[in-house]
Amino acid sequence: MRDFNSIIRQRARRAIALVCTVALGVSLAACGSSNSDSSDKSSSSSSSSSSSVKLTAMTGISAEGELGKEPKISFKAPLNVKNYSYQILQKGNGDKIEDGDRLCVQQVAYDAETGKQLENANTWTTNSPECSMVMNTNSINQEYYDLFKGRKVNTTIAFGFDDSSSASASASSSSDGITTATATKYLIVLTVVSKSKALTRATGEKVKDIPADLPKVTLDKDGKPSIDMNNYQPGDQLVVQTLIKGSGKEVKDTDTVSANYTGWLASNGKQFDSSWDRGAASDFSLDQVIKGWKQGLAGQTVGSQVLLIIPADLAYGSTEQNGIPANSTLVFVVDILDAY
Repeated sequence: MRDFNSIIRQRARRAIALVCTVALGVSLAACGSSNSDSSDKSSSSSSSSSSSVKLTAMTGISAEGELGKEPKISFKAPLNVKNYSYQILQKGNGDKIEDGDRLCVQQVAYDAETGKQLENANTWTTNSPECSMVMNTNSINQEYYDLFKGRKVNTTIAFGFDDSSSASASASSSSDGITTATATKYLIVLTVVSKSKALTRATGEKVKDIPADLPKVTLDKDGKPSIDMNNYQPGDQLVVQTLIKGSGKEVKDTDTVSANYTGWLASNGKQFDSSWDRGAASDFSLDQVIKGWKQGLAGQTVGSQVLLIIPADLAYGSTEQNGIPANSTLVFVVDILDAY
């Protein structure tokens, strides 16, 4: 389970360049650098330590404008914000948010001390909503689940963050009045703009005539894969084999993908990572994963299940990773649940 507070803090930090990380704690298997491994550990630690933290309502913020559009946010600066604080700014008028929904949110961030908008922290301007939030308690904390469940699409909520104890710099302002880079106390204002029922496993048509020499994949009743390496001898080329063909949108090589997956070492069939074991899908940008993932998943369709056999030069090369020896060929089975 991921701490929702750390999720949106990571989004804010990514937007205002406080840290270089991928959204939502990408796991080691998909990550192209060790930075995201530490991010994932940090997210897990934050989730564990914050599981008993209760949300606190805050006041002093107002929002104006048409529901479902970018709101005009007002507050008197400096605004004293605390972690795990929130304020409902607009009640939505769309469909009710239910268990299992995937939510797409637009966001804008403000420096709580100056009242100015943070640079590059407004997804409304680029129409690039975040769609990684799934309504189940394996994915987000119970407190945030309860906060969102039952509300309606087009709801706007402000969340407060105070990183002053861990950050070394304060916010600065540019000539155009937009705060840059390093705010330590800030607001993230999220508007839920749409919802859809989240996939939990690949769904589509099973592919026939799969080459007989490839590793054999079997699925349990929930869709979790296991593998028989079938005496497979990997070569030096990327192998991409669709096992189930989904009917969803085509994945672009710049998309963020939500996936359930398991990874094994080709040399001995040892599993080294699985989102299935963590109980929640992983979301990751294809710009921030190993090359074999980017090349293998681009062009696939949402709902598909894909077998990837990735040579070392498209994985981690001569660098040893946790549970992955240097120069390892890797085998993945990936269920593509969404792309955005």
